[in-house]
Amino acid sequence: MAFFSWFRGLVVWLLLIPVWLICLAWWHTDPQSQGIWQGLIDTVLPEYTRHSLMLCVAVAVGVVSMGTVSATLVTLFDFPGRRTLSVMLLMPLAMPAYVVAYAYTDFLQYSGALQTSLRAAFGWQGELWPDVRNLWGAAAVLSLSLYPYVYVLCQQALREHAGQLMEAARLLGVGMGQRIRRVAWPLARPAIAAGLALSLMETLADFGVSSYFGVPTFSTGIYKAWLVMDNPIAAAQLSSCLLLTVGVVLWWEQRAQARRRFLGRRTHHATSSSTSPTALHGWVAALAWLACAMPVLLGFVLPMAIMVHALWRDSQAQPIPWQAFAGWCWHSLRLGALGAALALVLAWILAHGVRTQPGTWLRWGARLAGLGYAVPGMVIVVGLLWPLGWLQSAWPDASLGYWLTGTVLGVLWAYLVRF
Repeated sequence: MAFFSWFRGLVVWLLLIPVWLICLAWWHTDPQSQGIWQGLIDTVLPEYTRHSLMLCVAVAVGVVSMGTVSATLVTLFDFPGRRTLSVMLLMPLAMPAYVVAYAYTDFLQYSGALQTSLRAAFGWQGELWPDVRNLWGAAAVLSLSLYPYVYVLCQQALREHAGQLMEAARLLGVGMGQRIRRVAWPLARPAIAAGLALSLMETLADFGVSSYFGVPTFSTGIYKAWLVMDNPIAAAQLSSCLLLTVGVVLWWEQRAQARRRFLGRRTHHATSSSTSPTALHGWVAALAWLACAMPVLLGFVLPMAIMVHALWRDSQAQPIPWQAFAGWCWHSLRLGALGAALALVLAWILAHGVRTQPGTWLRWGARLAGLGYAVPGMVIVVGLLWPLGWLQSAWPDASLGYWLTGTVLGVLWAYLVRF
């Protein structure tokens, strides 16, 4: 029993180390880092803040509109293809946002397939539309990739709580539009807020899309401070600012989740059975199908088709190294499976300890360790590599750097902190 208590404490501290070290960066400043930080404040930090906020607002509009409308249609209405679309609407989560960004840039740019085909077909000249690599293009790509967070939670809330209350409103003579606006969506509001918070955390943590589209955000600023300015302390301080913002979003998400649980306890006795969805016919059914199919088409089907076409096109010019691809896939699957297994075991150990030995330190430690999913991956990397560089400069003969950067231990450690 004592061994398991000691082991649980060690697990908690290992999961919290990267975050604590990021926060301690403010106590390890030097004249160089202070000068860089003052330069950031005078030059690019306001731009990082402005673009990050604008990107979050645009993504919030996109994920809430697509997630809420699609969840409402597949839950409260019945139309041809509804069951298939209810599953397909989750597929954009399987497509990384930066892959979608690469696909659309290749397809929509001046030399891309679409503009080239239109110029050849109609004799048009020049650039047919502006470059998509800007803030609004990044917001569109992130919205198409992240709306399933809102969709899943909103759909669950509508299935659990909206059925009988919608039926009661119908018996009172309230129209369908009013029932959705005044009954269904207010009931799903905590779930929508929770899904929106998760989407915003992923937006703040994104580097691939914002960097490729040339949008200067906090994420790109952290990488520049680390790699271009070669100052890990400034990068850690920027990471702490991003971590504070993510912490506020996380508090919002947890509050929304608590409201969801409270709502579920209040209305569970009244929603044990669900009512049948309203059948749609004709052009209304076609419009509902189109509204649910467009996010799937734009967020998964079209990017996948673009990437497959690019793969086929390149295979005609030169042979594809399928053996190398197989090796990369095997390494990804092995690393993912190992990280998932370790995360499951450690999470079970901490949950068992909180259940059987509900002490204050373990309860709060496990709760803080469980917040790791809100910490952006780059912040975790900075929290691991910054002290590692200091240790290597202090003890050059130590092999700690090799074990963290030359093996999978560092990656697995970051996975466990994150997941």
